[in-house]
Amino acid sequence: MSQGVVIATAGAAPRRSGRFRSRWSERPLLWITPLAFLLFASYIYPALEVIRFSFTDATLLNPDYNYTLDSYGNAVANPDLPEILGATLIFVAASVFFQLLLGLLVAMALHRGMKRGLYGVTFLRIVILASWIVPGVAAGIVWQLMFSEATYGFIDGILRLIGVPPVAWLSSPRIAIWSAVLANVWRGTAFSMILLYAGLVVIPGSLYEAAAVDGATALKQFWYVTLPQLRPIMLINTILISIFTLNTFDLILPLTGGGPGRATEVLALYAYNTVFRNFDLSNGAVLAVLLLLISLAFTILYVRLLPRES
Repeated sequence: MSQGVVIATAGAAPRRSGRFRSRWSERPLLWITPLAFLLFASYIYPALEVIRFSFTDATLLNPDYNYTLDSYGNAVANPDLPEILGATLIFVAASVFFQLLLGLLVAMALHRGMKRGLYGVTFLRIVILASWIVPGVAAGIVWQLMFSEATYGFIDGILRLIGVPPVAWLSSPRIAIWSAVLANVWRGTAFSMILLYAGLVVIPGSLYEAAAVDGATALKQFWYVTLPQLRPIMLINTILISIFTLNTFDLILPLTGGGPGRATEVLALYAYNTVFRNFDLSNGAVLAVLLLLISLAFTILYVRLLPRES
């Protein structure tokens, strides 16, 4: 008798569990609500506040403010804005290009090494990832020491040993922006390598075998097999690193501080200086809105380039 009760009870449990799962599956909003609240509190609300402050004359020194459109007019009429946008364009375009190129080359080298079982490939991958883990401020300080034109500067010290005159890495307006690009590429290449390596792993080997049977060289296999298969993930990678680079200021701040002059003062650093050095909250919010619009434009452009699923 007791065995029958146990069997009946055991058989009833799955039915209750099934009804429980069915009741929750019919109410997807119960699952989405916590995530939506977290998204609103972490992203949407701060963005709305920035947009709201951009229509005011608020400062960090005065708690009272009025709503006005003058902040947008002042930002657009700023004579320094074209130079800042030009530095931003060079910094973002060069960083994205070289991060994609070097990330692809490193990913292909690691992928080939893993396929051949070469010793030390895993350790090399960890070393490359370490550059991405380093905080931007720390990376900026390290590169500032390496680019230093003093006697302890690492790069100029090597140039002196081989008889090459030292280079004004951070004091020349023409060279400083490329020094910032180099530091940013060193920091960001690992991220591109991660995504592109993941894309290389999932490419079917049968495609390369078929191309080899057709007589395709290694270069043609790369051009007609590897690149088309990597195109979606390369575009997604481009979106991400473009937005990351556009919002980078933590690396440039200790590296050059935006100088010499304003040669390396990108838009994100300019917005930071406007708020925390000039205490101008409204104009800083306008610059943040401009950054948001540029990021959205990049995203829309890249998404339109993504291949459509048939």
